[in-house]
Amino acid sequence: MSLALFLSAALALLVAPGPTNTLMGLAGAQHGLPRVVRLLPAELFGYLATVVPLAWLGAAAFGQWPLAAFALKAMAAAWVMVLAVRLWRTADRADTASAVTARRVCLTTLLNPKALIFGLVLLPPPGHADFPPRLALFCLLVAGVAIAWGTAGWLTQAGPGGHRRLRIVRRIASAWLAFVSLTLAAGLAGVAHAFPL
Repeated sequence: MSLALFLSAALALLVAPGPTNTLMGLAGAQHGLPRVVRLLPAELFGYLATVVPLAWLGAAAFGQWPLAAFALKAMAAAWVMVLAVRLWRTADRADTASAVTARRVCLTTLLNPKALIFGLVLLPPPGHADFPPRLALFCLLVAGVAIAWGTAGWLTQAGPGGHRRLRIVRRIASAWLAFVSLTLAAGLAGVAHAFPL
């Protein structure tokens, strides 16, 4: 894969709305850009902890153990729904119970389905000469996109009425996370019949 194709595919995938981006946008809305910057290590760790092992194992591993891929996707769908429910319940609260924490960002990113695509499709094998620079570019793109989403969230709070808009942002984020979770679950339902009980 050429560098231009890698960059365009990686950027398109990272920018697309998803559970991690939703949390980073919400962090920007709740606490501003400094909080987003402090959450970057958690997001990077979450991605790298998934992407690098997947790149080492390769698609053959999931081909050999399809139940492992199914279980990973099922956990992702369940975790995203847990986030959606928690966010909905705390949308009207201003306390730290509704805060976006490093732990939530890390776990959400660990289970983010985008990591599967990066680890199994977009990044070259770790033994390839392009792996270290592509992984470094991936990390830079992750940071840039997180800051962009955090900035978008922060901009929702500009001017008067920021608290009311924050409640709306939380409700929208919760609804979007629920949609993502249901979409993942629907995709799993189509392949569940392949596994004997």
